[in-house]
Amino acid sequence: MSGHSKWATTKHKKAAIDAKRGKLFARLIKNIEVAARTGGGDPDGNPTLYDAIQKARKNSVPLDNIERARKRGGGEEAGGADWQTIMYEGYGPNGVAVLIECLTDNRNRAATEVRTAMTRNGGSMADPGSVAYMFSRKGVVIVPKAGTSEDDVMLAVLEAGAEEVNDLGEAFEVVSEAGDLIPVRKALQDSGIDYESAESSFLPSVSVQLEVEGAKKIFKLIDALEDCDDVQNVFANFDVSDEVMAEVG
Repeated sequence: MSGHSKWATTKHKKAAIDAKRGKLFARLIKNIEVAARTGGGDPDGNPTLYDAIQKARKNSVPLDNIERARKRGGGEEAGGADWQTIMYEGYGPNGVAVLIECLTDNRNRAATEVRTAMTRNGGSMADPGSVAYMFSRKGVVIVPKAGTSEDDVMLAVLEAGAEEVNDLGEAFEVVSEAGDLIPVRKALQDSGIDYESAESSFLPSVSVQLEVEGAKKIFKLIDALEDCDDVQNVFANFDVSDEVMAEVG
């Protein structure tokens, strides 16, 4: 997964551009609102909300926006939308399996946006269940290197349930079962190790190796999907070598 993971970290560098368009902020705010509605508005008693707030803060979402979203979700303030999580499945160019996670207050709009982005960029929609079985829900914590070694991270998280630690170049990726995400994150904190994000993700069990042209096509499709207002996350089972990644840029 080296190339795929490096591509994922490269996306962090795009965050500033996304933030200017307001899309990244909107996604992070939605996550806070939904987490507060689902598990209560107190971050100390709601680990999912805690992590959603931490991620928003790391991405420079204004504290006022964070607090308003927390209050809306927790029922302390009026105006929260009725967000629903919907998963769409499909195939991209070169037979790459794609899972699209939406958080929307309008199912019809979300479905239309996703279908349009897929068909205009060489993808096709698939029946529920036809793609999802190729992915497993995992906990993923991203730890910036910043003077921290792989051994430091391994020692901190192994007993907390971490399955593997991957070197992404500028950061480490700690993978665990989804249910062990909170203990892993807490183990890092207890060891004084800062983390960038901690969230559940869908990781593929098999990957499609892509060359330059295939990589360009799948990146274009994923960019189009992520431009949809209702799309929160896109997961895909491709892998690219470091050489292909460098050529794609």
